[in-house]
Amino acid sequence: MSVLTRDEAQTRAQIIDVERYAIALDLTTGEETFDSRAAIRFTAHAAGDTFVEVKPATLRSIALDGQPLDPALLDGNRYPLTGLTPGPHELHVDAAMSYSRTGEGMHRFTDPADGETYLYTQLFMEDVQRVFAAFDQPDLKSVFAIDVTAPEGWTVLGNGVATRTGDGRWTIAPTPLISTYLVAVAAGPWHSVTTEHAGLPFGLHCRRSLAPYLDADADEILGITRACFDRYHEKFDEPYPFDSYDQAFVPEFNAGAMENPGLVTFRDEFIYRSAVTDTERQTRAMVVSHEMAHMWFGDLVTLSWWDDIWLNESFAEYMGYQTLTEATRFTDTWVDFGVARKGWGYDADQRPSTHPVAPDPDAVPDTASALLNFDGISYAKGASALRQLVAWLGEKDFLTGINTHFARHKFANATLADFIDNLASATDRDVHAWAEQWLRTTGVDTLTADVHEPTAPTEAGQSWALAVDRAGSRPHRITVSTFDHALNTQAGPGHLAPRDRFALDIPGDGTPLVRSGRRPALVVLNDGDLTYAKIRLDAASWDTALTHLSAIPDALTRAVIWNAARDTVRDGELDPARYLTAARTHLPYESDLALVQGVLSFAGGQIAARYVIPEARPAALATLTSLCRDLIRRTEDGSHPGLRLTAVRHFIDAATQPDTLQSWLTEGTVHGGPELDPELRWRILTRLAALGATDEATIDAELAADPSATGREGAARCRAALPTPEAKAAAWHTMFGDDTLSNYLFTATAQGFWQAGQDELLSAYVDRFYPDATALAARRGPAIAEAAGRYAFPAYAIDPESLATGTRALKDPALIPALRRKLADQLDDLRRALAVRTTEH
Repeated sequence: MSVLTRDEAQTRAQIIDVERYAIALDLTTGEETFDSRAAIRFTAHAAGDTFVEVKPATLRSIALDGQPLDPALLDGNRYPLTGLTPGPHELHVDAAMSYSRTGEGMHRFTDPADGETYLYTQLFMEDVQRVFAAFDQPDLKSVFAIDVTAPEGWTVLGNGVATRTGDGRWTIAPTPLISTYLVAVAAGPWHSVTTEHAGLPFGLHCRRSLAPYLDADADEILGITRACFDRYHEKFDEPYPFDSYDQAFVPEFNAGAMENPGLVTFRDEFIYRSAVTDTERQTRAMVVSHEMAHMWFGDLVTLSWWDDIWLNESFAEYMGYQTLTEATRFTDTWVDFGVARKGWGYDADQRPSTHPVAPDPDAVPDTASALLNFDGISYAKGASALRQLVAWLGEKDFLTGINTHFARHKFANATLADFIDNLASATDRDVHAWAEQWLRTTGVDTLTADVHEPTAPTEAGQSWALAVDRAGSRPHRITVSTFDHALNTQAGPGHLAPRDRFALDIPGDGTPLVRSGRRPALVVLNDGDLTYAKIRLDAASWDTALTHLSAIPDALTRAVIWNAARDTVRDGELDPARYLTAARTHLPYESDLALVQGVLSFAGGQIAARYVIPEARPAALATLTSLCRDLIRRTEDGSHPGLRLTAVRHFIDAATQPDTLQSWLTEGTVHGGPELDPELRWRILTRLAALGATDEATIDAELAADPSATGREGAARCRAALPTPEAKAAAWHTMFGDDTLSNYLFTATAQGFWQAGQDELLSAYVDRFYPDATALAARRGPAIAEAAGRYAFPAYAIDPESLATGTRALKDPALIPALRRKLADQLDDLRRALAVRTTEH
């Protein structure tokens, strides 16, 4: 399939405007294909040639201005339109289109729980052509009017209000001007919860088998939706620009959610079948807030080309967290961002594949290269940059500039230059210079505190001096906080009392800042986490932090320090064992659940799994299981169910002996609670499979008890984890030899396959991975390629031989861009893990 280049898009946008699409979809024609008819009205500005994209199973007919054209002229996914004359034209395309099993185009899913089938579109970037013919680029906005024929008993959802006209026929209200990638249709026997707010219909939709779980959370989800909707109307002058607001929780969705106007689609794991923590509920709420922000930034005003994707995602990421903090009970969202999200940006920004938040247009020459920029830089780093911009600019001026941007470009397209010009119109500050320094550069600055005695005595008596060394090029406005040892005590290690907070601009004039009083016990740079930079404490502050971290009063301050500790481990400056010791010391006293989850995830997923040498892994896992036992004991009174659930999960993942897990599974409960729900049962069974303490028969019995989609994924994960040659061979064939496997079942199988401690069974597959993944990606496309690179990569094999094998494989010209990028990132992470293992401390 040909990818669209930026030059081709610019040329086509100069030749034509598109006024209207009339689309008819027939979803009753079988399990493999559906019928798609498109009538496209467009205007040619001058005589010339162009093309329309369509990727059919069968192209039945195509006609321009009533004149039949030859379907055989279709070249891959492009049909040439030659000899266009100036003026209006109408193109008709009739095709049979294939359903997808990879979450791209029109995805089809049959629920194993009840046999019901559901369909939904995911048309992002360049997949509208899998559903209907289109001039598929973001700056050719148009009106879309869609009719759908669906099986009786189904409900059809779309960007506008959908009306049933009889006999399974539905008409979706025409959209205002939107981009092709934002068109959305979902069809199936949905379970729906509907209401009205601000005069608009609001709806929640999910599979029927999830109905009880949606009903249990509907008030919470709708409450978040209404609160964010109202808060955005306080921030933005432009009203919500569409006729309804539906949120559909759909199966086997690749992303977290998609901002289709009026019909946001979410992965249906956000409908919780099992117990979750309040932090996980906060994450769901943040995604609701994030996607709603896109209704203005992304949908009302849309990028002109994909080099500006950060404008969509960074803005929605920042607004999602900030608005959730302002409008809902989740008032500490920036703690979760700092400990769970921001590291995604830091990690991506230190790899060879890093790129500016706003890359040069020439660096995004086509859609394939654009797809690679959906990463921690476009989301987490970009949101961090905007947060720093607001700290520097002030929220009032920031929102004034944003509202100017909406007013000037509503229902149209805009560029980075437009965005910066509109911000600059609201302030006397040099926003253009800020953008060059923050948005056009790569890498992470490092700010290091130098705390020392002043070089000259002061009249005020005792004093201390602070200098901040900046390794990097960006300006930063940060808050510095200082703490002293306190005489009083509290539960946990000794108490620290806040002394002072003050703002600091970096770079300054080069003169150390002198403060009165004795030297503080702890000096924290970037308290409040308002900038994007790695933080290095001075030596004395490190000693205080590592011994008194849980005694710091503010959770966001603790998040900054935990992030600093994480970064120093990754950079080989802090012994991973010291991080584990700090976790063991302080997490039993930690009150913020997001911090507990974030620290345990890094300790288990990176330190124990990758950063310690194999001989030290049992001791690292023993530290984690001991810590989790302490947390479980601490929560026996039922006062902290989320903390207890987190501890139970991480105990399961770190267990090296099966006895306790077997006991829990047999009894159906953790002693003292919680009772085992499906998520915990499958989690235990996966760990038992990896330890060789269960078998196929037990897995089959568990699947019979939970025949849901997630049960099927759990069984696939467990079977792949079994430490037998037969199980590994079967799992490998399923992943790389069965092209009918869905994206979710592929991922589940890959997650189970590579297990530490199964080296003899797995070593032969390390070399096989690269050619097999390359061939798979070429056959099945970027979504499966990304899953293969992320989940099927042999991440357990931390050794020079594995690195050398992967490095050679990167030279294969057959690698598609999505897989090449993922492998390059994985190999850089492997290189870093090797460096951490071999660094002497």
